[in-house]
Amino acid sequence: MKILAYPLGPLETNCYLLYADKGGGAVLVDAPQEAAAFIPRELEKIGRSLEAILLTHGHWDHIWDAGELSAATGAKIYAGEGGRRLIEEEGFQSANAFSGFGLKPAKIDAVVKDGQQLGVAGLEILCLETPGHCPGSFSYYIGDAGGESPKRALFPGDLLFAGSIGRTDLWGGDFSLLEKSIREKVYSLPADTAVYPGHGESTSIGLEARSNPFVRA
Repeated sequence: MKILAYPLGPLETNCYLLYADKGGGAVLVDAPQEAAAFIPRELEKIGRSLEAILLTHGHWDHIWDAGELSAATGAKIYAGEGGRRLIEEEGFQSANAFSGFGLKPAKIDAVVKDGQQLGVAGLEILCLETPGHCPGSFSYYIGDAGGESPKRALFPGDLLFAGSIGRTDLWGGDFSLLEKSIREKVYSLPADTAVYPGHGESTSIGLEARSNPFVRA
């Protein structure tokens, strides 16, 4: 598996382009502002077509270009049911996630569920419901990617960062739920799992479980 990381938009929100060593498809995790213009160029460079857009949660900086990119590429949008209002309703997003003006709502094509295994673009992706940052939050785990390092990777959105955690003061945020999600769903993964968060640098499960000052194992 190859992982290409791009910080895009005004908050430098990370989105990740994933693709297996073989095949012609790719998967995008989150679609921030600028993704609709930027990602098709990257796909052309690597000779891949976009098959899926996996949304970790419905905050504006992670979904801004999801609908436009889906329409342009034919990729299906995957997300948790709990995030539907944030993703699909412009007025609700603006009122509850401080998006300001101009948000382009997206439409969920396929609802993911906790423990569901997605087979897309030659990758096997485990969907983990990890609430706390906002309703409908999911993390995506690839446990045996083969090929280049890392062999295991987690994409938690804004649940967990390098040395920090996601905020819980926005609509639907709940620190106790976030703490439980990290301890039970994330820290239970192999320690050598690479973590690719929604903002900032990558880290690992083992490092965060030992030293994260907000939630330790």
